[in-house]
Amino acid sequence: MRFGHLLVCSLFIFFVLYAPQPLLSLFAEQFSVSPATAGSLMTATMLPLAIAPLVYGLLLAKRNPLTILRYAMLVLAVTCIAFAYAPSFELLQLLRFLQGLTLPAALTAMTTYIGSTYQADSLQKNMTFYIGSTIAGGYFGRVLAAIFADLWTWQSFYFVIAAGLISFALSIPRNQTAIVNSTLSPLNYLKQLANAAVLKLYGAVFCMFFCFAALLNYLPFILQDTFLITNTRDIGLVYSGYLIGALASIATPWLLKKSISPWHLLSAIFAFYSTTLVFLMSSQLVIFLLAFTGFCGAMFIIHSTAAPLVNKISSAPPSVTNGAYVSFYYSGGALGSFVPGLVYQQLGHIAFMASLLLVCICGLILVSSAYLAGKKTTLG
Repeated sequence: MRFGHLLVCSLFIFFVLYAPQPLLSLFAEQFSVSPATAGSLMTATMLPLAIAPLVYGLLLAKRNPLTILRYAMLVLAVTCIAFAYAPSFELLQLLRFLQGLTLPAALTAMTTYIGSTYQADSLQKNMTFYIGSTIAGGYFGRVLAAIFADLWTWQSFYFVIAAGLISFALSIPRNQTAIVNSTLSPLNYLKQLANAAVLKLYGAVFCMFFCFAALLNYLPFILQDTFLITNTRDIGLVYSGYLIGALASIATPWLLKKSISPWHLLSAIFAFYSTTLVFLMSSQLVIFLLAFTGFCGAMFIIHSTAAPLVNKISSAPPSVTNGAYVSFYYSGGALGSFVPGLVYQQLGHIAFMASLLLVCICGLILVSSAYLAGKKTTLG
């Protein structure tokens, strides 16, 4: 499979995951539900994403990931069409849950294919490009969903997503083999993850995405309540700060060369990540937007550094290592997409950001302690 083809598949898969996010306030109004309930459309997808990837990782250790990717994309296409025609909010939630069960198969298949096909510097480079494609998918999924909703209907973008998924799924090579591992039992695979540095790095990734999912999930409500921005197209354009993440992630290999080790880079970026949350408490729109841009860039540098690093220090097969990574990543997203919303509803904007800052500091502590646990495992 050509790597460019894989990146385009990634783009459309992330359209599915993030397209509802800028529309949450629209769904809240259309279906007469609260902000936290509207946010559950993201939670409903991220909850199975938090659990299923490790299971899928174990299955993919003995399966061709490209076959799994093809079928997962076709299932996602069907759920997108059904989502566009759903008559009730409860059915939207159910369909998002089904997407959440399917997405980890696709995500784990893609990272497994990369982890088992490429090595050393090629692994770092291609994982960085893959993460760049997830950033682009997240950005354009949000912005295009908002623009389509403003110019036509929110349903129209889902038909575009479905068409793309079907087209690129059917063009995945059927006769290409992939490296699989069938020598160990699932229990032995899991035992290989019992490494202090690996587990702490997973914990830091949990904290990172908890904060990111929370802010991007409730951004439409903050823009509406604090800055009086209500138009879906304007809300979608605010997500443009997210695009800096793509540029930041591409620069990650250069930053790694300038750093003592990946652990030092992670610690520095986590500290910056925390600092942006302080500035995001501002009620000045310009300061908020600049901090939001820095926040997004920091998140994706952390992600682009942590994903290949965990593949280097883990002794488990790539499918299991990446399945666990995706599980921790979206466990943070599942909780972050709902729990901070309760804080926002009850205590407002500043308390919401303060709660995220606390979680972010926990991530910084985990990275620092992971370095101490892992410096004997890797030289960086």
